[in-house]
Amino acid sequence: MTKSRALADWVAEAAHLTQPDRIVWCDGSEAEKQRLTDEALASQVLIKLNQNKRPGCYLHRSNPNDVARTEQLTFICTPSKEDAGPTNNWMAPDEAYRKIRGWLEGSMRGRT
Repeated sequence: MTKSRALADWVAEAAHLTQPDRIVWCDGSEAEKQRLTDEALASQVLIKLNQNKRPGCYLHRSNPNDVARTEQLTFICTPSKEDAGPTNNWMAPDEAYRKIRGWLEGSMRGRT
């Protein structure tokens, strides 16, 4: 958990919207780092490099499906359209939040 009331409130609000099966708080400990590294190695998300030359280093490749390549779907959301500049897509923040909330509603059901 956290000592920050603002963070706890934000997580609760996000959980209410996305409806995950459970919430996991990361503590940043060495034990947590080791557990996550071991899981990533076991699932081949990480590849251990030569530990004599590069101790504690691993290779991770991005999944092409996870990399956004659609500039037409990237927006600058500011109160003023002029703030986005002439070559960027612009959307009003209120409109962006409405769209995002619709996409996120229940999006974490069955997940952590």
